[in-house]
Amino acid sequence: MKKIYEGKTKDVFGLDNGNVLLKFKDDCTGKDGVFDPGENSVGLTIEGIGKANLRTSVYYFDMLKEAGIKTHYVSANVDDATMEVLPATVFGHGLEVICRLVATGSFIRRYGEYIEDGTALEGGYVECTFKNDALGDPLVTGEGLAALGVMTPEMFESMKEQTLKITKIVADDLKTIGLDLWDIKFEFGYNNGEVILIDEIASGNMRVYKGDKIVDPVELTKLILNR
Repeated sequence: MKKIYEGKTKDVFGLDNGNVLLKFKDDCTGKDGVFDPGENSVGLTIEGIGKANLRTSVYYFDMLKEAGIKTHYVSANVDDATMEVLPATVFGHGLEVICRLVATGSFIRRYGEYIEDGTALEGGYVECTFKNDALGDPLVTGEGLAALGVMTPEMFESMKEQTLKITKIVADDLKTIGLDLWDIKFEFGYNNGEVILIDEIASGNMRVYKGDKIVDPVELTKLILNR
């Protein structure tokens, strides 16, 4: 295998069959040792979280397949913490798509003078950031993505529509075990011109509450998978 990319929470390798292998790590985004999916740098390491994120991803990718939503997922080996996926071209140098159901985290840090922490964002609010640590993962609008030649307006609308659908599926599933999804982070790419979900759907990429307490990633995975 040839290493293509080394990321914050996983490494990416090319396979001989043309597909890609993702190797999940135990690193999480956060700050000062506190987990925060909205942060743009690794803030802590949690033993076993790589395999936990993989198991959660497989669980939700299978759910999306049943719902008729195409993703890059092919297969997984949990023991090796690896997932085989279809090749896909990322947008720009990497784009993160966040769907917010509740105002919190970096959203409040930016807009706290207009909205209180914990306020519901009815219908979901989708925002995009470029993956650029040096610039603090800057926000970019759909119009900006088109103007920069990163994606067409049609691609953006497809990505936004899929984001809202996928977020609802995850949120509805979490509600069945008494949990509330506050926000979740995705990545998309394109394969044969079609916009598809890539990367993962894992506990380390979502902020979930049980009552008024946030659920840490390891506990969240246990709750999702051991019901």
